[in-house]
Amino acid sequence: MQQTFGDRTRLLLGVAGIALIAGLPGAAMAQTAAAEDKVTSPSSPPAEAPLPPQSDQQQSGLADIVITAERRTQSLQQVPIAATVLDAADLSRKGVAGVADLQSVAPSVAINTYNRSTFINIRGVGIAQSAPTSNPGVAFYIDGQLIPHEQFIAPSFFDIGSIEVLRGPQGTLTGQNSTGGAVYVRTPDPDFDKNSGYIDGTYGSYNALKVVGALNVAFSDQVALRVAAVRDQRDSFTNNIGPSPSDPGNLKLWAGRMNLAIRSPDDVLRANLRIDYFDSKSDNNAVKRRGDAITNPFIIEEDARSFQNQHGGKISGETKLKLSDGIDLRTIFSYQDFKTTDQTDGDRSATALPRPPASAVGRVSLVSTAINTFTGEVNLLSSGQRDFNWVVGAFYLDETVAVLSQRDNNHTTDFFSSTSTFKTNANNTTKSVFGQVNWFVAKPLELIAGLRYSDDRQVYNRIIPAGPTPPGLGPVGVQHSTKLTGKLGINYHLGKNLLYVTASEGYKAGGVNLTIGTPNFRPEKNRVYEAGFKTQFLDNQLRVNGDVFYSRYSDIQLSSLTGGLPVTQNAARGKSYGAELEVTGQFGGLALNAGGGYLHARFDGSSCITDTNLAGTDPGCPAGLRLVPGGRVLPFAPEWTINGGVQYEIPLGGDNMSLTPRVQWSYVSEQVATPFPSFNTIVPEHNVFDARLTFQINRNYKLEGFVMNFTDRRYIASQLQNSSSADGGSIYGAPRTWGIRAVAKF
Repeated sequence: MQQTFGDRTRLLLGVAGIALIAGLPGAAMAQTAAAEDKVTSPSSPPAEAPLPPQSDQQQSGLADIVITAERRTQSLQQVPIAATVLDAADLSRKGVAGVADLQSVAPSVAINTYNRSTFINIRGVGIAQSAPTSNPGVAFYIDGQLIPHEQFIAPSFFDIGSIEVLRGPQGTLTGQNSTGGAVYVRTPDPDFDKNSGYIDGTYGSYNALKVVGALNVAFSDQVALRVAAVRDQRDSFTNNIGPSPSDPGNLKLWAGRMNLAIRSPDDVLRANLRIDYFDSKSDNNAVKRRGDAITNPFIIEEDARSFQNQHGGKISGETKLKLSDGIDLRTIFSYQDFKTTDQTDGDRSATALPRPPASAVGRVSLVSTAINTFTGEVNLLSSGQRDFNWVVGAFYLDETVAVLSQRDNNHTTDFFSSTSTFKTNANNTTKSVFGQVNWFVAKPLELIAGLRYSDDRQVYNRIIPAGPTPPGLGPVGVQHSTKLTGKLGINYHLGKNLLYVTASEGYKAGGVNLTIGTPNFRPEKNRVYEAGFKTQFLDNQLRVNGDVFYSRYSDIQLSSLTGGLPVTQNAARGKSYGAELEVTGQFGGLALNAGGGYLHARFDGSSCITDTNLAGTDPGCPAGLRLVPGGRVLPFAPEWTINGGVQYEIPLGGDNMSLTPRVQWSYVSEQVATPFPSFNTIVPEHNVFDARLTFQINRNYKLEGFVMNFTDRRYIASQLQNSSSADGGSIYGAPRTWGIRAVAKF
């Protein structure tokens, strides 16, 4: 189904308007507001929703953790999913300033951010490098809205209520099927009971300035509005000593959102209308050129003007209707309109000359990507505490992805005219139906069974093809993928403790390649067997959750370059096993947390694919392909991911006055960016230590000072591979940064 922007927007506004109007005579409240955040300096934590007094929490031990992964609000300790859940207070004290920081607080998570994209891999499953027609293996949601492309999952991360990181396939209950896991971001609900707000300001090194504000207006017991906004900017960690006027690595962002919630007096209907918009401008990424004679990782030499401009917004309507005692109907529809335009110094140097002669490699690239996405989901589900709980639903996605890529080989300082152009338009549709039942056959024994049928279709039009069109072939390619996935599980509840065993499968659709005549890539599948436990001890002061898993990963989708153009291929199977453990404690003023993940992820069998960094043919492979032998490590699958933190709240008397020092540490072992380990692809291990001192003046005011990476560890955060528009290189993690922060609530 093809719809224009206006058609989809009118449809969304109509759906939301009907829900809101229906809510006036007898409706019921809503869920949360739309959210996002730009990955900024790791020195600046997100603004938080109004915080509960910390001293109240330490008197009663650990607060219960709420999770919404199974389409209803539940305690994390009673849900058989390996998950890390962080509320606003957790995000603040652990310094989680953006999506990329989740890998420092959640086990088995590897996140790499560069160019227009944020790649999330969980247990070695996700995405290794983007292509115009590929999808991530870890689904990302903001207030229930799927964000289907990695380019726009990190532009605005502010005023966050909670984040849920789910490990393992999510093939029966999430909006879209996924092979690696899912990340749910929730923003705070509008409050019907009071008017309130806050302002949160941070200033730090590299002229980092972040100001976040939120305002809640309770018009009545049935209508409430929450608005939030952020202004975030920072200078680059890197100094460009070339003649370019650009300073890659700096950023400026502003974003805002609105959530209008309505509920009926009898709580039969709840409705939300959510709108948000962001505008981000930067001088693109600071990429250290490989082989640069200047060894300082924070000095580069470029002559081209570079920039990356992103903007866009979302509008959505969500309703939840109580059809009868114990049965609810939930709907959510959204329209997303995002655009990125970026220009890059293609040779990443100030010395490479332009053409002629043809052998000169100096160049400038200009790429524009526009994504328009419509999603709709309907759930019919049981509610309340019952021995038999169920969810059935349907999900629909219809989107267009338009890409215009141009390269100017005749100039090195700015883009003037294209010497190489390709223009494409992909239309993706997803249709799926799903359901899951949870049945207490005999307490405390609970059985789980879930099933999903997915139907994905991609129509890819190479309007201006990259290269010649072979005889007998046209510019339009089509890939149709279907898959039945499911989940089975057994839970054993022991009061607040849980033992569980599950088997689940996830799937990622296939697609069409850019070059005409190149074979389509097939769907990717991942089947995981998992056993875990969730326990609480010492009068709810200590929580210990853990799991072990075994995974069979097939038709792995890997992106590379063939003849300088992007291609996605299916590699051989993968096999992995591992274990994860998370410990949280609250003993009076002493709070501690620790998490660890062990992962053994290898290719299970050999395959022949292209290597972006090295041309040639290995023995036993077709021309131009290299061998990936069985037993080689999967991309973005670090063997160890470990984190820990400790803090102690020192009461100072007065109205909740206290001083809290905190130290935390994270470790990620070595990983590779492609199946071919080399200097260009290895991301070495690294440790990062952070420190924070919080002065809570009273319930409404606090001051904070922090130092991130206080040992000033120099480390490679991402290895960027060559693309059709620019050379690859290394992106380094932030050096030591410091900052001060003030929060005022009213």
